[in-house]
Amino acid sequence: MTAITRRGARSVLPELLELFDGSWPFGANTVHVEEYFDEDAYVVRAELPGMNAERDIEVTANDGVLTISATREQEQHDRRHSEFRYGSFARSVRLPSGADIKHVKAAYTNGILDVRVPVKNTGESRRIPVNTTEH
Repeated sequence: MTAITRRGARSVLPELLELFDGSWPFGANTVHVEEYFDEDAYVVRAELPGMNAERDIEVTANDGVLTISATREQEQHDRRHSEFRYGSFARSVRLPSGADIKHVKAAYTNGILDVRVPVKNTGESRRIPVNTTEH
């Protein structure tokens, strides 16, 4: 005799999210961004394949915050069908102290945006004594 078991309602949401994984518009896991220190620079890299750097990507630095934003408007037409993809992405990171925003450099190569922010090493460090009081 075979036991009959009832399965819960199947959620459609995970299946819908799979349709958009790795495609535009930018999804939550689509744009990979990394930040790290490299010698005397703070580096932010973003994976933005298929973009036109001059038209689609904007990098700004203001009040200690670096912002990368990108917009894609892509249309493709042939005799039998038409396809379009639109989307935008923005990511802001707080810059470290000593960041020199006047000399930020950005390069876009092979779908990777590389932003380098020079950081001046102030070298200021001191140990602060902790006073104790007895009652």
